[in-house]
Amino acid sequence: MLDIRYHGHSTVQLSIEGHSIIIDPFITGNALATTKLADIQVEYILLTHGHGDHILDAVELAKQNDATIIATHELATYMGWQGVKAIGVNLGGSLKLPFGKVKMTHAFHSSGVVLDDKQQIIYMGMPGGFIIELGGKTVYHAGDTGLFGDMKMLGDRHDIDLAFLPIGDHFTMGPEDAVVAAEWVKADYVVPIHYNTFPPIQQDGDAYVAELAEKDIRGKALKPGEALRLP
Repeated sequence: MLDIRYHGHSTVQLSIEGHSIIIDPFITGNALATTKLADIQVEYILLTHGHGDHILDAVELAKQNDATIIATHELATYMGWQGVKAIGVNLGGSLKLPFGKVKMTHAFHSSGVVLDDKQQIIYMGMPGGFIIELGGKTVYHAGDTGLFGDMKMLGDRHDIDLAFLPIGDHFTMGPEDAVVAAEWVKADYVVPIHYNTFPPIQQDGDAYVAELAEKDIRGKALKPGEALRLP
């Protein structure tokens, strides 16, 4: 059984057979989060890109769990400078890990750490998503992205059981484009992410899932802290 827990925003935790990974940990800065950071136990932390609402808790979580961060080379290097274990990958590259395999995919967005006090932005490499294979299941986390044609290729090349797609609009694709994305990646099940955390990305997750149903695509709008299990 693959256990999935949605912690809000884009933060997703996947657990199976004694292994657990988390994607884009953003707990302490998310007013909608219901989980305490100290309660999260993981081996690996996957980062799609270098924005604060995706990496805020990565270093603290890595230190408390002795976990390894996986991100693009630039972002992994930046994390490693802060005293944690990190592995750099890049778009199209993959890693074999104790629980299975992780492959980094394209995403169309931006990536950088903003240092407000210095009025400086540190470039953190290209943004991405992840195809994760574990326990006989394939999970696609799109990261922050707009709609792009190669999502069709991902759907053709990978038998995706579960896809996490952003629907917030403003910074990523909105619900209309995310319905098309769901059709293209051909996932058996779709969960919307990256919405309602901030005023500019307010969306109705249930309405999005209803639109998916009209296309005969199964999905669910998980609430922060809610779990899902794939047999």
